[in-house]
Amino acid sequence: MTRLSIPLAAALAAIVVFTAAARMAAQEPVFRSRSDVVVLYVNVFDGKSDAVPHLPKDAFQVYEDGVPQPITFFDDTDVPVAVGLVIDNSSSMLTQRRMVLAGGTAFAESSHPDDEAFAIVFNEHVREGLPDSLQFTQSHSLLRAALLKFPPGGKTAMYDAVIAGLDHLQMADLQKRVLIVLSDADDNASSHSRQDMLHRASRSDALIYTVFSGAVSATGGDPGVMRRLAHMTGGTEYEPKTEMQTVEDFRQIAVNVRRGYRIGYVPKTSNDGSYHRVKVTVHAPGFKQLNVRVRDGYTAGESDDAQ
Repeated sequence: MTRLSIPLAAALAAIVVFTAAARMAAQEPVFRSRSDVVVLYVNVFDGKSDAVPHLPKDAFQVYEDGVPQPITFFDDTDVPVAVGLVIDNSSSMLTQRRMVLAGGTAFAESSHPDDEAFAIVFNEHVREGLPDSLQFTQSHSLLRAALLKFPPGGKTAMYDAVIAGLDHLQMADLQKRVLIVLSDADDNASSHSRQDMLHRASRSDALIYTVFSGAVSATGGDPGVMRRLAHMTGGTEYEPKTEMQTVEDFRQIAVNVRRGYRIGYVPKTSNDGSYHRVKVTVHAPGFKQLNVRVRDGYTAGESDDAQ
C-alpha cells in the first residue's frame, strides 16, 4: 500500500487537477502527521473477466476497517507503468521456451510505449535478464533477449524471485508498478519462505499478476499460492491450459493494466503500526456481476516503498 505523506490541502487540490507536477511531488513523500494519503490501484472486471474502463468516481466507495472513507482524488488515465517479468526457468520449463518468448513479446507489443520493463529469470538462482548497466528498458528486443538469456534447468526458487522483483521495482521512477510472475510455484530452492514472500508483497504498492504454468507443463505445482499472491495485491491470476492461451493471457494482462483506477483517501487512523483492512465496492448502472480487485489492506506508518 502506498502511503503518500503530503499536506492535506494538496491532497484536496488533487481532486480539481492532478498535474504532472503533482505526480512528481507524490513520488517524493514528506512525512507529516494527520496528512497521509492512502493510494489504491483498483481493477474492475465484468462477468467475462474483461477490465471495465471509464467508470465515474461516484461509482466507487472505499471502506477502511468497515468504515466508509471520502475519496479525495480519483484518476483513470492511462499512465506509463514500471513492470517486471519474473519468469520460471527451472527444469519444468525445459520445453516451454517458445511459450515464454511469445508471451513476453505479446505483453511488450500490447504495452504503453513509455512503459519501463525488466526481467528476472530464475531456477535455484535468481538472475537479472537485462545487461548490468540497465535497470529498465523500453526496448522489445532487449526484453526478449532477457527472457532467453539463461538456459533452463534446475530447481525452483520462486519466493526469492518474487521478493527480488519487488525490490527491483522500488528503483523505478514511474509511480504505477506491476509484477508479472510465470511459474508452477512448486518452490523447492528458496532461502525465503512462502510467508516471507506474501508479507513482502503485502507491504509493496505493486500490483501482481500471476500466470500458473503447471497445467501447460504438466508438472502440477501450487496454483493456490499464485492466486493468493495476485488477490492480496489487487492483481489477477491466470491458469492457462495451453501455450496459445498463455500467450493470450500475457496480452490480456497488458490491456488490463491500462484500464485500472487510482483512488486516494485520507485515513482517520494515525500511524499506529496496525494493519487496516481495505475494501472497495462499485455500483454502476448497466453493469452486473462486477468484480473488484484491490489489495486487502495496509500497515499504517509502515511502508517498504516509503522507507
